[in-house]
Amino acid sequence: MLAYEMIMGYLKAFLVGGAICTIAQLLINYTKLTSGKILVYFLLAGVLLQAVGLYEYLVDFGGAGATVPISGFGYLLANGAIRGAEQGLFGAFTGGLAAASAGITSAIVFGYFNALIFRSRSKIN
Repeated sequence: MLAYEMIMGYLKAFLVGGAICTIAQLLINYTKLTSGKILVYFLLAGVLLQAVGLYEYLVDFGGAGATVPISGFGYLLANGAIRGAEQGLFGAFTGGLAAASAGITSAIVFGYFNALIFRSRSKIN
């Protein structure tokens, strides 16, 4: 029974994450939106869906399939701001950063170590 639940968890994550990536790919293929704009729109979609209480259902169903894409980062920021707002206006501003601080810190640290190890070069070479 445990193996079935684990496989279903992977399948749900794959379906949710795949659906999010499919929507992004369709936007890239059939619109003139740049990748940066699509990234910002997905981040804002995660914030807005969490603000109205819908993204939580997607996270409960899809797990990492919903939290790993950039829309999941927007969800995390909004969720932290909502929880921080319970402690006042200042908590609303700092709650999102407090909730996302581990991810932001690890991105900076691992980016720094990669910059030390690898050399950047032009794609033309």
